[in-house]
Amino acid sequence: MFRALAVHNFRLYVGANLVSMTGTWMQRIGQDWLVLQLSGGSGTALGVVTALQFAPTLALSFYGGLLADRYDKRRMLMVTQAVLGVLALALAVLVATGGIALWQVFALALALGVVSSLDTPARQSFVSEMVGPALLGNAVSLNSTVFNGARLVGPAVAGGVIAASGGNTAPAFFVNAASFAATIVALALMRDAELQHSVPVARARGQLRAALSYTRAHPDLQLAMVLAFVVGTFGFNSQITIALMAREVFGLGAGAFGLLSTAFAVGSLSGALVSTRRDARPLQRFLLLAAIAFGALTVVSGLMPTQWSYALLLVPCGAAGLVFSVACNSFVQLGVEPQMRGRILALYFMCFMGGTPVGAPLIGWMSQHLGARWGLVSSGLVVVVVAAAVGAVLSRGRHVRVEAHVAPPSVRLHVDPLPVAAVAPARVAPAVEEADAEAPGASTAARR
Repeated sequence: MFRALAVHNFRLYVGANLVSMTGTWMQRIGQDWLVLQLSGGSGTALGVVTALQFAPTLALSFYGGLLADRYDKRRMLMVTQAVLGVLALALAVLVATGGIALWQVFALALALGVVSSLDTPARQSFVSEMVGPALLGNAVSLNSTVFNGARLVGPAVAGGVIAASGGNTAPAFFVNAASFAATIVALALMRDAELQHSVPVARARGQLRAALSYTRAHPDLQLAMVLAFVVGTFGFNSQITIALMAREVFGLGAGAFGLLSTAFAVGSLSGALVSTRRDARPLQRFLLLAAIAFGALTVVSGLMPTQWSYALLLVPCGAAGLVFSVACNSFVQLGVEPQMRGRILALYFMCFMGGTPVGAPLIGWMSQHLGARWGLVSSGLVVVVVAAAVGAVLSRGRHVRVEAHVAPPSVRLHVDPLPVAAVAPARVAPAVEEADAEAPGASTAARR
């Protein structure tokens, strides 16, 4: 389960990443709570700040992926991590001195998004250089486990710190600013000789177009990116929906908001740990089942009558979402050539996070005017409908059957292959593998 941790460089990276991501989640909780304080509880303002933070993904991530293919990823990450730390420190100082205004939070969120759009492709593609292709699937899952372990700790700590400070969010931002030093030190201490550097891509015309052509030539990558866009745009808005459910529906404070976020993170961590068992590239129908399960659980969570039942449903909901996320990430990373990995991952994260500037304000506006429950239910329904429609398109011409088992609880989807004449050469084969895919999750819930 933890095979990739045998690699010295990856072990250093994981330890530092746990510290840094804990600080990042503290800042996310603090930023959302700060926006609600400054805006008088506006769901629209909460959606806007989220959109600003992710909007640069659309404009700059592709370029960030190209830079990751051209230059040394480790040095690039040292620069981006340092800048992210400075931005967190600036927000902390503004809040601590009482000079913070809503427009300043918006501006810093936008700056954070710009730097993150360059950092993310390098960080994701750097994993393969630390561990190599044989351990890549396990490393991706462990990286997600660390991310969600931090997501488990960070919100709870942030909620407690903010509550203990009388609602002041500055301490959470100071902790995050300091946490970036851990990653920078770990990168500096890595053994360069043990890194499996990919061959740098020389500067040339048409390199971004080449990545688009590569994706068009591989229908499996297109499927992953469509699902990532829909789930990322409409499903992964927990920072908005949990905050609004906590404040507007259940009338809770910062401490309880942090605990609800922690419940979601418990599920996410469980899903990530389950995902470490997978070495092979996931099947396409596995992605579809995980997406449908996540959407269905999101709908059900929005209908929960009390804060306790809502918190309980957040656990499987977080698990299903993380199972899909890790599966989709592994599916893409294990399906591209090393020289294209930075650009293809950038394109993937453009799909996964690039829709947030549309989805976050829309969900925020709907929650503010129709109620937080409607924002949550509608986002889940979109995910279910689109994933089911994609599955229906892929199943055309094939015999499909679903088997449900009580002991052990599982759902199996069987898809007979297309006739030989109907199967295109090259890359279509993985879409029609014969192996059965067990639906990820207990009972009726699919997880990755």
